[in-house]
Amino acid sequence: MVKPMIDDLRGKTAVVTGAASGIGFALTKRLLDEGARVVMADIEADALDKAAASAGDLGEVLAVRTDVTDGAAVESMAARVDDAFGPPQLVFANAGVTATGASWESTLDDWQWMWSVNVNGAVNCVRSFVPRMIASGNAGHVCITGSLAGYINQPGFAAYNASKAAVTALAETLAADLLEAGHPIGVSVVAPWFVMTRLAQSARNRPAELNETAPVGGFMRNVWAKLASMQDVALTAVDVADTVIDAVKAGQFAIFPYEPSRQALRARVDALLEGDVLGLYLPGEK
Repeated sequence: MVKPMIDDLRGKTAVVTGAASGIGFALTKRLLDEGARVVMADIEADALDKAAASAGDLGEVLAVRTDVTDGAAVESMAARVDDAFGPPQLVFANAGVTATGASWESTLDDWQWMWSVNVNGAVNCVRSFVPRMIASGNAGHVCITGSLAGYINQPGFAAYNASKAAVTALAETLAADLLEAGHPIGVSVVAPWFVMTRLAQSARNRPAELNETAPVGGFMRNVWAKLASMQDVALTAVDVADTVIDAVKAGQFAIFPYEPSRQALRARVDALLEGDVLGLYLPGEK
């Protein structure tokens, strides 16, 4: 069976959610460099307008303010893309948020917010865009931004870890479904780890009605202190975007931009097979 891939992005239409900053904006610029036109979607209207104005110097962009948690809003964006360019060949379901807290402290608001954006946002993109891509009969690719947290459950991030495990499962199942049905659409899931973005400031877009957050106690201060020791190995959004686009063009499913994360994943599998839990993995630790 031939692995579906799009190795030439010139003239293709790409949709990127969470496109106003971080990995999404870096993906937008790399896609434009490759000759694609980009539909930039983000919930932050002002940031999106500024990002689109900047990216517009590199190629053709269409900015569509979209709340990915709202299925009707994503469907409306998909219809707008259809009207402007026809079904897209590439979809990057990239929007994501995070919050912290011990498993017993994370609030229901924390869970609902992260599930709505991280999981439902990706699901809404799949439901609105994949049927259009299938109907076009053209080759395509869907890329979902997950996290190494979708594989390794580090302390202090229960809701985030669970949401990223869910989108990792979604991506793998989507890939299997498309392959089984014989549609020429590839799928990737990205597992970033420690990237210099504004993810830690996700609360700027948190709905007012979901404002109850877990307290930052001594437990989380210890977790953050340990994570801070890894800041010198963090990648930039551009590093991640370059790795992602190269992998998508090659038809690669699982994308690990930070090479030591492979070691972390192997350590996690080894721990599981021994009936143990890995905990907070750092490079060089056993």
